[in-house]
Amino acid sequence: MTDRETEVTMEVKNETTIQEFVLEGFPAVQHLGKFLFLVHLLAYLASITGNMVIITITWVDHRLQTPMYIFLSTFSFCESCFITTVIPTLLSIFLSGRQTIPFTACLTQAFAFLFLGSIIFFLMAVMSLDRHLAICKPLRYPTVMNLRVSFLLVFFCYTLSFIFITGLLVQVSQLSFCGPNVISHFFCDLGALIHLSCSDTRSVEIYIFFLALLVILIALILTFIAYSNIIVTIVRLPSAKERQKAFSTCLSHLIVLSLMYGSCVFTYVKPKQTNRLDSNREAALVNTVVTLLLNPVIYTLQNKQIHQALRKTLSRMRL
Repeated sequence: MTDRETEVTMEVKNETTIQEFVLEGFPAVQHLGKFLFLVHLLAYLASITGNMVIITITWVDHRLQTPMYIFLSTFSFCESCFITTVIPTLLSIFLSGRQTIPFTACLTQAFAFLFLGSIIFFLMAVMSLDRHLAICKPLRYPTVMNLRVSFLLVFFCYTLSFIFITGLLVQVSQLSFCGPNVISHFFCDLGALIHLSCSDTRSVEIYIFFLALLVILIALILTFIAYSNIIVTIVRLPSAKERQKAFSTCLSHLIVLSLMYGSCVFTYVKPKQTNRLDSNREAALVNTVVTLLLNPVIYTLQNKQIHQALRKTLSRMRL
């Protein structure tokens, strides 16, 4: 074997050395690990319980089997899966310190996180369009937005997200990792993972930037158009009671939109993913724990039909 062949062989060997990574978590507050474990465990259980209540009520009560609640129950299901991809890892870190994760498991977690996150954004846009049709085109709403259309829209959200995120993960899987293996995050965040690569990551970073921009902008533009028309329609309603009723159907959705867009724009829409890893980690914690804990609470508190369905179900259980 020539010296050149030996050199190439050594380079390939070095580039494929890293087979597992270490999730750093939050080393600065690790001394509070048991307390943080308890807090986040309770938040996780509360979020899962809230979402399961929404899903169960939607499918048990036939009055809620409408497009609006089909979207809401799908949103709750995706949200539950979304936090389940990362919170158990975070709990393990708080309880036991740093956690090791194989490269394939790391990519799987990253795929699930981004795939479900993209579905959630597309669903938010679809829910905005649903409210737009219900308020601005009430006579056409039953024919345009029926159950068949709602299931097709949900399928479209899943398919589009799968295509986008699969393309990204294929690119990331082709990167080489031959240096440090400590990921400065509490889960396999792609920005932190790419920072460890010894390959040229410029094309992947550009892809992530434009993909995040595309997903968020598609949802944001559709939502902006929908709610612009909704606001105009509500203002034109003759009575204050009608305006209040129309606005109340959108209030919970608007609150959730504000929370999610704010945290995700800060975290992902940056051309250089290797910058501000610590702030990304904190923003991701807010987005995966605080925001997603509040979502089922907001939707449940602001929705009278869910209140009525829940009271009816509880009454049946007592009987």
